[in-house]
Amino acid sequence: MSTSTSTDVLVIAASNGHNLQLAERFAAAARQQGHSAAVLDLTTINLPLFTPRAQAAGTPPGLAALEAQLAAAQRWVICSPEYNGSIPPVLTSAIAWLSVQGSDFRALFNCRPVVIATHSAGAGYGVLTAMRLQLAHLGAHVVGRQLSSNSDNPAKDDSIADLITRLHQLPIAQS
Repeated sequence: MSTSTSTDVLVIAASNGHNLQLAERFAAAARQQGHSAAVLDLTTINLPLFTPRAQAAGTPPGLAALEAQLAAAQRWVICSPEYNGSIPPVLTSAIAWLSVQGSDFRALFNCRPVVIATHSAGAGYGVLTAMRLQLAHLGAHVVGRQLSSNSDNPAKDDSIADLITRLHQLPIAQS
């Protein structure tokens, strides 16, 4: 995706398996509702694990493009698996890197409408709770409804469509 093109909905996948497939379904639902949508697979971005030593070594090369892509999208959907009852390292590290850019750690996230969803082996409520807590702390407006799916309880098309509708009911962040 070009960093100069605004996308209405950026669907972020924090894995390249079931959650990437779920992300594709969210993007398709957004397009069906007439919105521009793109999928961002975080596993394709070569960011080092965020640590104070890594930060002292300098900003990773791919971070500016990631930040620009996220900033260009008015709304986000985050599809993430549950890792040990919480957020997977690829998502946690990306958020950490993004939150140390500039003087305001909330700048990219503040007032951003966000939907959270998971496809996990279990119910995925640990990752949904952790994402909601972290995103709210960063100032995002997280949609009250969330999506939890797994092999025994696959995501339903009408639930995905409803979440896209709810996402568009929230005001967008003002630059």
